[in-house]
Amino acid sequence: MSKKDVPEITYQCVMCGAMVSSKEIELRGGGVKCTICGYRVIKKIRSPIVKRVSAR
Repeated sequence: MSKKDVPEITYQCVMCGAMVSSKEIELRGGGVKCTICGYRVIKKIRSPIVKRVSAR
């Protein structure tokens, strides 16, 4: 997969609650850091789709 095929992932800063995309993080040097406040703890936002797996 090339970089163009990778889907954009959205993260949320734990401190200020700002939504940060993976594209913004790459443009700022690739470090794990909020682009708004600079806090270094961000969490990945889960998709609202529920996956069902049969237990058979």
